[in-house]
Amino acid sequence: MLKTNFTTMTTEKKYCKECHEEMHGRRDKQFCSDYCRAQHFNNRNVEISNYMRRVNYTIRKNRSILSELNPRGKTKANKNKLIDAGLNFDYFTNVYRTQSGKVYYFCYDQGYLELENDFYALVVRENYVG
Repeated sequence: MLKTNFTTMTTEKKYCKECHEEMHGRRDKQFCSDYCRAQHFNNRNVEISNYMRRVNYTIRKNRSILSELNPRGKTKANKNKLIDAGLNFDYFTNVYRTQSGKVYYFCYDQGYLELENDFYALVVRENYVG
């Protein structure tokens, strides 16, 4: 019969990566609870999450402004009217270039095209897929 001397085995203390409490259990365990695991990854990603939240808020706001100013699906608006409403021209979801070289900027399905004399054509993209 083979005898094992368990007194010579050393166990290294492990501590939770989030709350730093001593842990017991599996050797590869990194967190003491699901709460600590979730909290750790939420804290690690907080900066990028806040940035994405601000960008998404701005794009949704732009879409809402374009939708309110264009209830019939096609109209013109002065640049100052768009700015006064709060449209941020730096944020949009996609760009569509026509074969003739015109460039439409879209916030989801609501878009605009720069015209002459500080006017913009407001349009709704039918069959919006992406």
